[in-house]
Amino acid sequence: MLKGIDQRLSAEVVHVLMLMGHGDDLVICDVNHPAATIAAETTYGRLVDMAGCDIPTAARAILSLMPLDSFVPAPVSRMQVVGNPDGVVPIFARMQAVVDQAEGRAVAMQALERFDFYAAAKRAFAIIRTADSGPYGCFILKKGVVDLPEL
Repeated sequence: MLKGIDQRLSAEVVHVLMLMGHGDDLVICDVNHPAATIAAETTYGRLVDMAGCDIPTAARAILSLMPLDSFVPAPVSRMQVVGNPDGVVPIFARMQAVVDQAEGRAVAMQALERFDFYAAAKRAFAIIRTADSGPYGCFILKKGVVDLPEL
């Protein structure tokens, strides 16, 4: 254990976050997402699990360490409801609340059609699969910059 790091963040999750740079994408998904297949095509190349966490819990822990990109209009993407692009499911509002709280501001979230989401996920740095049963619990977070004071 380390001080100040959420106990749900494994050494591998922290390692992935440390390897990522500004503008890299991180997918957080539910158990229905074809995560293992898509993860093989990411930069990291393998799936990372956060077993026992739902999506908001995993995102809250991750965003306690990782800033979202403030240089793009929408640093969070989500999957559209298939057949109903304007459809809304409860996880959308739950995730919106988590990212807004983590950033201390309203964060824009864009919706991507299912296959566009899969294509974007393949270009991501890594995929973290949660134990969330979904549906539509698929989000891409774009990493921002940590502005550290000079020593």
